[in-house]
Amino acid sequence: MTWGAVLALAAGTYLIRLTGLLLRGRVEVPARVERLLDLAATGLLVALVATAALTDGDGFAGWARAAGVAAGGLAAWRRAPFVLVVLLAAAVTAGLRLLGVP
Repeated sequence: MTWGAVLALAAGTYLIRLTGLLLRGRVEVPARVERLLDLAATGLLVALVATAALTDGDGFAGWARAAGVAAGGLAAWRRAPFVLVVLLAAAVTAGLRLLGVP
């Protein structure tokens, strides 16, 4: 990729973000559209987490990682501190891999 393309993409990204800030108070969005945008953001986040948690390269990452992410998700849902969520997810994954679970 050339530097010109990188700079053009950077400028375009900046302008899109700036446009959102400038139009924030001027554009009225219907409540239904606002709700759909909230749901779309949540769906995108879930898809990113699922992809990162369940795949490694071109294949399935194994049950140990999925179980660790599930344990961390449960702890986060129960409003555990973030450090505890990360440590619990890592401990579950490491423990299962120590037991031979892929």
